[in-house]
Amino acid sequence: MEFKSITIERVVQEQNTAKMMKSGSLEVLATPQMISWMEEASCLCLEGQMDEGVTSVGTCINVSHDKASAVGSTIHITSEISKIDGRKVCFQVIACEGEEIIGKGYHERFLVNEQKFLEKLK
Repeated sequence: MEFKSITIERVVQEQNTAKMMKSGSLEVLATPQMISWMEEASCLCLEGQMDEGVTSVGTCINVSHDKASAVGSTIHITSEISKIDGRKVCFQVIACEGEEIIGKGYHERFLVNEQKFLEKLK
């Protein structure tokens, strides 16, 4: 597996706000939305690197949300694979508005066989 880095761009829309996501009362980027974008970027780092029938599941995330972002703000989210330990893949994640960091942290994903994973739920 290759140590990749991916950056995605997202624009904060009304449905991405704390008020709409019920994680607060303000019309600013919701922390759960920022985290979701960090996970999305991390998944993209793994695209094309897993065997057929293998996917990844998020197992740990530890991030800070350091600055509010208004509706209409453009956010760049970068995820970089920092460590691979067997089936555990670790990422450093960062979200920026322009040159300013609005959030950063650590994320782990675990590689699993899709079918076996889903069978455990039955």
